[in-house]
Amino acid sequence: MVRLRDVSLCLGNADQVSPVRFHLPSFEVEAGEAIALTGPSGCGKSTLLNLVAGLRRADEGQVIVAGVDLATLSPAQLDRHRGAHCGMVFQTFHLLAPFTALENVSIGLRFGARQRARIRTRATDVLQRVGLGDRLHARPDQLSVGERQRVAIARAVAGGAPILIADEPTGSLDPRTGREIFALLREIAAEQDRTLLMVTHDLALAEELPRRFDCSDLIRSTHVDAKTEAQVS
Repeated sequence: MVRLRDVSLCLGNADQVSPVRFHLPSFEVEAGEAIALTGPSGCGKSTLLNLVAGLRRADEGQVIVAGVDLATLSPAQLDRHRGAHCGMVFQTFHLLAPFTALENVSIGLRFGARQRARIRTRATDVLQRVGLGDRLHARPDQLSVGERQRVAIARAVAGGAPILIADEPTGSLDPRTGREIFALLREIAAEQDRTLLMVTHDLALAEELPRRFDCSDLIRSTHVDAKTEAQVS
């Protein structure tokens, strides 16, 4: 489902003598796998997710997702590929404040090639699945933080994307609510055979997933040699 080979990405500014470089020799994920991405802040966890989702492009190497080399896609094609294959859940929810839970999920579905008549029904079904059947018409400011994250999960899974990308989905939640959200993500991924890539600082949660990938060495400072420095100056 996901394969990265010899991927490098410069994250530093052009005027830095020691730019920060992301480098990943190899990373493979089979369809239906659930993987925890761990490591200290700034080690490359979110960058790895962004590469898989096509939110960042690699400078070198291959990023292949669902059989497609992302480097071969135009920006518009990349957006469509992401919409079809990646459902994303973030730490800070990213819900649209003026809209209800039902509308937040429905708006996300409108970006795909789906019949408008079925959007509301699909959004309702998914919100019921995440336990919000009685909160369809509540706006984000009327929901608890746990309920907001459930809406975000519903939005991510409603379109049927085979890959769930979760970047610290429990980071803004209290321990009990965080565990509930973690369990919900695992259940939905398992019952629908979706691939789950989850960044977390919670090692207890990470150890419950079948596979853990430590991102500690993905980002390093790369020193510019004297020859290159002379060329720059």
